[in-house]
Amino acid sequence: MGIFLATLVLVIWQPKGLGIGWSALGGAAVALVAGVVHLSDVPVVWDIVRNATLTFVAVIIICSILDEAGFFEWAALHVARWARGNGSALFNLIVVLGAAVAALFANDGAALVMTPIVFQMILALRFSPKVAFGLVIATGFIADTTSLPFVVSNLVNIVIADFFGIGFARYALVMVPVALVSLGASLVVLRLFFRKSIPGRYDVTALRRPPEAVVDPTTFRAGVVVLVALLVGYFAADAIGVPVAVVASLCAAVLALVAARRPRALFRRLGAQIRPAATDDDLVAVQLSGGGRPSFGATSSPGDGVTSAPTGTITTAEPAIAVWSVIRSAPWQIVLFSLGMYLVVYGLRNEGLTDYLGQLLAGIAEHGGLATAAGTGFLVAGMSSVMNNMPTTLIAALGIEAAGTSGLTEQMMAYAAVIGADLGPKITPIGSLATLLWLSVLDRKGMHIGWGTYFKVGIVLTIPVLAITLLALAGWLTLLGP
Repeated sequence: MGIFLATLVLVIWQPKGLGIGWSALGGAAVALVAGVVHLSDVPVVWDIVRNATLTFVAVIIICSILDEAGFFEWAALHVARWARGNGSALFNLIVVLGAAVAALFANDGAALVMTPIVFQMILALRFSPKVAFGLVIATGFIADTTSLPFVVSNLVNIVIADFFGIGFARYALVMVPVALVSLGASLVVLRLFFRKSIPGRYDVTALRRPPEAVVDPTTFRAGVVVLVALLVGYFAADAIGVPVAVVASLCAAVLALVAARRPRALFRRLGAQIRPAATDDDLVAVQLSGGGRPSFGATSSPGDGVTSAPTGTITTAEPAIAVWSVIRSAPWQIVLFSLGMYLVVYGLRNEGLTDYLGQLLAGIAEHGGLATAAGTGFLVAGMSSVMNNMPTTLIAALGIEAAGTSGLTEQMMAYAAVIGADLGPKITPIGSLATLLWLSVLDRKGMHIGWGTYFKVGIVLTIPVLAITLLALAGWLTLLGP
């Protein structure tokens, strides 16, 4: 237990910028030397984390490339116009957009991509600090509370699904309706909590037109195709028993090649053949220097270093995104972290500590489906909030296994553990690595949210949404059956 706690402290603290992967591997090495885990446990743990971590990295690469191409800013600008200057409608639509991004690109992608975009929108529309705080918290909160619908929507979803052999289609059948309930509950709770911070009217003309956010039209269009292929591929792969990591990796590779304009000869031929008729909707802002994206504010004027170019000309043949830089900055450390941290957690199982959790869960299960869902969900949520949801996920899975249940009861525990591990981290800032990264992004933007402030907001927002979501799971899964 001491090795686990020491490793967890290093992962959260990250002294002198020490990567989370190295901290976790260090803990695993100590556990091996101490004899808590054995070399024979390494392939067992790798088999548990492999699909989850590789899928996560691939999805984040897709998300980052699309972000560089301007996809998410384009979507946010559309959302701001759909609200027609109504601040209340804008608040709702930002929450819904965040939920959609979380569903397809995981909670980390939603929080880390949407937050800077919402922050730019706040600056462009000159919202007050109180309004800004509400919008930013809503963006970070919704990224986790709606990361339920698909296996790939959260790293912990994949771990639980793989551990209990839950296929992509079955998981979606159970969790999509539950996720919609979570979205509705989150929106209601957020609106009630921030009722005095929801913006009023705003000037739509302060924002640029959506097409001007698109930096790389070719990658943008390819990204739309890749997203469709990704979702279809997940269901198809499930039917033939192919891991979701294979589908996500292939889609990431295709999008990366398009963004890098490889093979170069093919894109030169395509560039020579395309002769588009330029329209207003085809104009995109392209930095003459080739570095960075234009700002979120109103349309730039001639002479400010930005020019308009028709879609399909130079942007078709020449790369506009530093793809290899995006790939290098992907969260590769999560692979080392998952292997190392889960080896340390596996040591807890070898020492019999997860058996005690199994006994507790078995006792809860004796009181029926609702008690099983609520008890498991709140227990996992509490554990996630104080010791991070990544190690908690495997501890919960091993505990459920040790409980010795089967059929509908085991499934209820597994799905409730997913909900607890997805929502529970929102109670405290250390509940997930995504939250810690999100807070650091806000710090760099000049918006500091202290841990005390975060906790006071997080616990009030999370508890009711968690309770409603677990209630929905209990009712829906009982109706579906095993």
